[in-house]
Amino acid sequence: MHSSRKAEGERGLPLRVFRKLVLRWCHNSTEQVTMARNGAINESPSSSYYLPQHDMEAGANGGENVPSDPFDITNTKNASLEMLKRWRQAALVLNASRRFRYTLDLKKEEEQEQRRRMIRAHAHVIRAALLFKLAAEREIAGIVVKPPTSIGDYGITLEQLASMTRDHNFLTLQQYNGVKGLSGLMKTNLETGIDGNDDDILKRRNAFGSNTYPPKKGRSFLGFLWEAWQDLTLIILIVAAAASLALGMKTKGVKEGWYDGGSIAFAVVLVIIVTAVSDYRQSLQFKNLNAEKRNIHLEVIRGGRRVEASIFDLVVGDVVPLKIGDQVPADGILITGHSLAIDESSMTGESLIVHKDQKMPFLMSGCKVADGFGTMLVTGVGINTEWGLLMASISEDTGEETPLQVRLNGVATFIGVVGLVVALSVLSVLLARYFTRNTKDPDGTVQFVRGISIGDAVDDIIKIITIAVTIVVVAVPEGLPLAVTLTLAYSMRKMMADKALVRRLSACETMGSATTICSDKTGTLTLNQMTVVEAYVGKKKIDPPDDSSQFDLVVSTLLNEGIAQNTTGSVFVPKDGGDAEVSGSPTEKAILSWGIKMGMKFDIIRSESTLHRVFPFNSEKKRGGVALWLRNSEFHIHWKGAAEIVLASCSRYLDTTGCLQSMDEDKVFFKRAIDDMAGNSLRCVAIAYRPYEAEKVPTDEEQLDHWVLPEDDLILLAIVGIKDPCRPGVKDAVKLCQDAGVKVRMVTGDNLQTAKAIAMECGILDSNGDLNEPTIIEGPVFRALPVNERDIVAKQILVMGRSSPSDKLLLVQTLRKGGEVVAVTGDGTNDAPALHEADIGLAMGIQGTEVAKESSDIIILDDNFASVVKVVRWGRSVYANIQKFIQFQLTVNVAALVINVVAAVSSGAVPLNTVQLLWVNLIMDTLGALALATEPPTDHLMCRTPVGRREPLVTNIMWRNLIIQAFYQVGILLVLNFSGTSVLSLKKHNREYANDVKDTVIFNAFVLCQIFNEFNARKPDELNVFSGVTQNHLFMAIVSMTFVLQVIIIEFLGKFTSTVKLGWRLWVVSIVIGLMSWPLAVVGKLLPVPETPLAEFFTKPLRRLRAHVTCIKFPSRYGMCLKRNNEAPP
Repeated sequence: MHSSRKAEGERGLPLRVFRKLVLRWCHNSTEQVTMARNGAINESPSSSYYLPQHDMEAGANGGENVPSDPFDITNTKNASLEMLKRWRQAALVLNASRRFRYTLDLKKEEEQEQRRRMIRAHAHVIRAALLFKLAAEREIAGIVVKPPTSIGDYGITLEQLASMTRDHNFLTLQQYNGVKGLSGLMKTNLETGIDGNDDDILKRRNAFGSNTYPPKKGRSFLGFLWEAWQDLTLIILIVAAAASLALGMKTKGVKEGWYDGGSIAFAVVLVIIVTAVSDYRQSLQFKNLNAEKRNIHLEVIRGGRRVEASIFDLVVGDVVPLKIGDQVPADGILITGHSLAIDESSMTGESLIVHKDQKMPFLMSGCKVADGFGTMLVTGVGINTEWGLLMASISEDTGEETPLQVRLNGVATFIGVVGLVVALSVLSVLLARYFTRNTKDPDGTVQFVRGISIGDAVDDIIKIITIAVTIVVVAVPEGLPLAVTLTLAYSMRKMMADKALVRRLSACETMGSATTICSDKTGTLTLNQMTVVEAYVGKKKIDPPDDSSQFDLVVSTLLNEGIAQNTTGSVFVPKDGGDAEVSGSPTEKAILSWGIKMGMKFDIIRSESTLHRVFPFNSEKKRGGVALWLRNSEFHIHWKGAAEIVLASCSRYLDTTGCLQSMDEDKVFFKRAIDDMAGNSLRCVAIAYRPYEAEKVPTDEEQLDHWVLPEDDLILLAIVGIKDPCRPGVKDAVKLCQDAGVKVRMVTGDNLQTAKAIAMECGILDSNGDLNEPTIIEGPVFRALPVNERDIVAKQILVMGRSSPSDKLLLVQTLRKGGEVVAVTGDGTNDAPALHEADIGLAMGIQGTEVAKESSDIIILDDNFASVVKVVRWGRSVYANIQKFIQFQLTVNVAALVINVVAAVSSGAVPLNTVQLLWVNLIMDTLGALALATEPPTDHLMCRTPVGRREPLVTNIMWRNLIIQAFYQVGILLVLNFSGTSVLSLKKHNREYANDVKDTVIFNAFVLCQIFNEFNARKPDELNVFSGVTQNHLFMAIVSMTFVLQVIIIEFLGKFTSTVKLGWRLWVVSIVIGLMSWPLAVVGKLLPVPETPLAEFFTKPLRRLRAHVTCIKFPSRYGMCLKRNNEAPP
């Protein structure tokens, strides 16, 4: 015993220290779990090394400047939690689960965040316990890691791979002889990857699983039925229908007594089913769009060549190249890497950048590449990774506020309150008339008489209550806010066909308000198909540019060395002798292709030297470099980048004979050559090198990590001009934007002269306009301006050249501060802050990195500026469609409410009964939204100015149309209600039948008015309401279906709807009444409307009153208040 304690004392100190550290780690992790349960930790699941953190609790403005109107949220992109709660609490809602379905579920969001934190915390605990166990195993002699066991086709099992990768078990990796030994067990070649044939991939999937995870099961159709049933008014109507059914069958018998209650119940069930079907279809559209968002495409090396594959097709054993901005697609181990830095915040919750090398080779799925590049060997996919477990445990919430949605909730609340007051008034009037014996049956007998049975009295009261409740159903426009979701779902699906993938719903509508677009040049305005068309070696222009016979072998050798080694691209030469396949960024591909044409042997040159240090291309410095050990122990440093920047670091150059020449006298020549190429719209790239003393090169890894590649005293090898033609049609797209009041600005990292030439070619700059500062400006110049001057200059900028990502961010912030609604395109990782900051971030789908895409609101799938313009059209279409629906619904609301209220007050009976009102509600809410919210965009939308964020939802034009139609409908139907018997020549019939016919004509005419008015709502400000109507098949189908159903209701379902069959003359009367809305709309549109929004006349007194209250509360501001209001003190 004593000896064992002594032995432990001699060798146990490191173990005890380690044990203490691990126990402390476990304790902290457990505390994290506890705190997570209490919501005390605030971590973000997304990458945070490039994004500004947003404190949801504190709010966007730190709790200040909160608008007094809870529905006044102009931008929900960074809205505070408090603001989101306020408008929900202020909204009048009949069915909360349905109304708030497509808004952000605040409770679920909090629960999911806690679950993320707990999963991370548990992962820490598991990993800590494993490390503790491994440390103990190292201390106890004779215990080694269990060797891999060969099962099936591979020398290692799924459990062994998953355990090693998940626990970052470096000891086990060493037992497998590192990544090279592991690749042998997995039958993978680290250079050429797996074979990639179908049989090989199938075997790997069967052995190690697929790179998918079981998604959370979506809500079934029955779930939507249940949700639609939750409407409070519908529940009341169901209860009333049940009571009416029971009383009716008791008093009138089963055969006749079930009609009243049964018809209400049937109408309610129909409303529920139609609502559920509409909602279910929307959910399927969102589900498909979410699947598209998750489908990341990446490069993978298979059979020696780089091929594009879906992230879902990745298998264990694949070799995957990684570059800055990529998402790590699976768990894996680093094969080779240069300055590779990974942001693991998505998994650990800590925004620390972790540098990966052979000592720390484990890579976690879901993390982002923050810097550098490398290749990885996939060792774990799908549910066998922590990321897969996280994704499988958290449902993707498609809920999100949009500004229009919030504002429409405000409109719905206002209308709902008015409707509620009207319903209560009608209820009071009808009950008062009933109990004072002023309510009579159609035959003229008083309903409430002495000796009436309790059952009859209850039945009469239930009918009165159901009418009042139905008025609430019609008055509270539950479908109004949901119409936003409907039109957005439709627009998102159609935008996919227009090469735009929407990641955030609100971006669709915000794009309609965009006043400026800050666009990249490369790939967006240009084709991104680059070729070297000019080249200078020494002072000689090489023509053709790929004729290497025009310069010495020494120059050719050094050039080929710099091209082949200083690149992130690759060249694959097929064994059958076909054309070489070049991969990489467009610029890299252009230079590599130029090298191949000059006779460069890519693989041979790369094998003749060894990469010692890599400085990846940096968008700030605009150059990248490598340090090479040659076989003869020489050391070369190669640089490549923006021509004028590399040229500034050169002191000498090699002429075509291979002789060194001083740069001093000839630098002006090279600058002029660069300017000439830039003036011809060419991107200028310089290639330079310098020999370096081998003894000065650090060999120690720690010193090497901090060694900065020398970038002075360079020797210029060549300057090349790369042509990237403008996209066809881009000039027309830019002109369309400018005509629509959207200013297009080019923000590029290229030379200012190149940017200017491309901008003129695209139509951004006019040759007759001002082509000097500040219209065209360099990023560093803009950055150096004083703040006040920068605010003025920003609005005048059309072209910004040599801009860095920070310059782009600064421009976006300055423009937004000046009141602009800014859309920004970006593709690089460093563009993420600008994409996040902008009102609408547009990432490029082809060239864009995953980091940029995650920070964006919309992904442009074809990288084409014309697709950006289509997004603007769709954004304006969303707003226009909602306005069409509002105009239509408010017309129905006003007409139905006024008719029923006037009739109830004057005669004690309402012409539109419960079942009829429910049918009108179905036409107005669900079918009306489907018909009007799915109108495709038209060119007319691009003839307007951008939609102002605070522009009234109901414009003066809409008020004019609405009032004209509502007055017409109310007037004609009230005439029919009070004088219909004589107008329709019904006096010859008995009183009860005449009243039934009159009420049927009122109902029929009212519904037909809505059908014809739907055409008017399509074009609120155009005389021709039929243009393009036949192209909208959904609109035609809904209108036709509504008309056919109306005919069926009148002619065959009279028992249910309390109507009678109409003769052809009365059908003609009904149709003519509805048809009159068309010429009336034409006449109405000829009437001028005032410029000042109608809402201003009502809100101005309220604002003045609020200002006076503020002055009273804060006397110190009294004088300022008086001055602002131009008033004299009392």
